[in-house]
Amino acid sequence: MQSVLGQEAARLNGAVRVTAHGIDVVNAEALQSEAMDELVRDAVFGDEAVRSGARALLWELGAAVGVRPASIHDLYLARGRGECGGFTVPAINIRMLAYDSARAVFRAALKCDGAAILLEIARSEIAYTDQRPGEYVAVMIGAALREGYHFPLFIQGDHCQVNAKKYQANPEAEVGEVKKLIAEEIAAGFFNIDVDTSTLVDLSFPSLAEQQRANYERAAEITRSIRKHEPDEVTVSVGAEIGEVGFKNSTVAELDAFMGGYNRTLAAMGDYVGISKISVQTGTSHGGVVLPDGSIADVKLDIAALEALSHRAREGYGLAGAVQHGASTLPSNAFGNFARVETCEIHLATNFQNIVYDHPALPAALRARMYAWLDEHAQSERKPADSPEQFYYKARKKAIGPFKQELWSLPATVRQQIGADLEQTFTFLFEQLRIGNTADLVRRLTTLPTLHYGLIAPAGVLAEDDPDAGE
Repeated sequence: MQSVLGQEAARLNGAVRVTAHGIDVVNAEALQSEAMDELVRDAVFGDEAVRSGARALLWELGAAVGVRPASIHDLYLARGRGECGGFTVPAINIRMLAYDSARAVFRAALKCDGAAILLEIARSEIAYTDQRPGEYVAVMIGAALREGYHFPLFIQGDHCQVNAKKYQANPEAEVGEVKKLIAEEIAAGFFNIDVDTSTLVDLSFPSLAEQQRANYERAAEITRSIRKHEPDEVTVSVGAEIGEVGFKNSTVAELDAFMGGYNRTLAAMGDYVGISKISVQTGTSHGGVVLPDGSIADVKLDIAALEALSHRAREGYGLAGAVQHGASTLPSNAFGNFARVETCEIHLATNFQNIVYDHPALPAALRARMYAWLDEHAQSERKPADSPEQFYYKARKKAIGPFKQELWSLPATVRQQIGADLEQTFTFLFEQLRIGNTADLVRRLTTLPTLHYGLIAPAGVLAEDDPDAGE
């Protein structure tokens, strides 16, 4: 490993020196060069030895200059105590052109001095974008180093979701698969985990407590598993969910039923730290509802319910507040509402994918080949009444993984044009969500773990037909 580290470090134009004790950064500014692009590419596409060496070097470089994976737990609990607020943390799912997209995030963040940002990937997205946790962390660190963004990285496992059908067939096996994925994520540097057992809510029961029972019992069980896997220096930020996105809107009474059961169940298991936020359903759906002409249907977002749920989460349980999923395809005039009603976090994904797919700089021939791949390999995504526009819109995320290397290999001018438009979108969202000037707050309320590379566990098993839980 040391020799591979030395070979990779030699590419960085004298910016770093590998010693017997680790990495010395001689010139941090020199990391912001095309040599970093090549290092990140090796971390993704190199052979096993090169890939491992590049990821190790990226981790140690980040640790040397303050770009370390961290947990947002303490900041969220401070918000629950009323010590900070007035902003909404964007949780950004990065699917396509991961390195270029992350660089755009960091450029926008630096412009507004913002650092209260989550970078995430869902269980389903890991499969169809071909990005295991170890790769995702390396790319995020490399993108931050390339842009000179020297702040904690809040990397999140989004929708670590229990598949309801698989759970019915074999409950312990399905929960075990979720635990295994989370263990891999934590080992890679995902110190923020969204546990999604909301698929187990059963509305056929007469009482809310009975409806939520499987949800809160399994959420508590997975929380305990997380606490057993987290490093000594880290308290992973854990979120839970009371209503599956795209279905019935959540109520304060459901929140109380879940939290009462969750807290009792976790306390009975031992002295474990609980969740710091709660995901709710207030009218959105993952990716939006696509109409036959390919446009997105208007969303009736219940802002009043979101405000009431956030208030109850803070005042009743000391959480940061409520989390809104499926938000990226909302109309632009909706985003200012989230900070106003003290929503603690919103999840954003599909619109960034849309920007890449629909960008005029993306070669039409490449897009056509991706759509042809969908025609051959993704017909299970097509419903009988779907128009071609509806089918491609819903299914095209499945072509990201098979065409990942080709997308990464687009000419620099193409990637720069797409990156510029992504940056403009992120800049707008950060302004609307009021995360500007949060860098000092993040530094003050975040503990940076002094962990060296070597945490990464062997890749777990992830089936290609896992539930579609991305935004």
